[in-house]
Amino acid sequence: MDSTEQASGEKRVREVLVEPLLCRGLAKPSSLTKDQFEAMIDDLCKRLAYMTGESLAALEEVVASNPGGKDKDRLPIANAILGWAAQIQPPGDDASPLIRAVFANALGADALAGGWAPELLAELRRNRRWPNAWTVTQIKSDAEPNARQLRTIEGKLARGEDLGPTEAMWRDRRVAALRKCQEIAGLAEQESGK
Repeated sequence: MDSTEQASGEKRVREVLVEPLLCRGLAKPSSLTKDQFEAMIDDLCKRLAYMTGESLAALEEVVASNPGGKDKDRLPIANAILGWAAQIQPPGDDASPLIRAVFANALGADALAGGWAPELLAELRRNRRWPNAWTVTQIKSDAEPNARQLRTIEGKLARGEDLGPTEAMWRDRRVAALRKCQEIAGLAEQESGK
């Protein structure tokens, strides 16, 4: 998402989610100061900028149905809102700070070089936490058959052999998955270079 799309998305979040909730009379959480509340709203707008207007409208309905505070007249905390948002419209891989950070790290570079980046991405999507050493070992182990199969298919192509339709489709999917991981790493690199 470039800066123009981000700004447009943030504006959409304010118009479709935040303003309608405030118009319903939901107030800032009592545990936050006015400045903290404004910071929470700004952060929500940034984090939810990827969402479509339709998804934001659905999120507004969910948030309004689940108010916080003892009198049920408060906006829920951002973490609850982000959780509901992820259920309605999960962020794309390029919108996830965690996924971008992992692929900007040596771990992501190792995964790309070792051919196990798609499995790393799948793990990050599933668990939304930084993989520990044991998890990385498991990811590599799970990825080995796929990496081996890709090497075999690439070897066939290098020798000029024809691929069957199943092999060709599998290779296309695997190459697309690897390319997606490389794109995420490229986005992370651009971001860290700013």
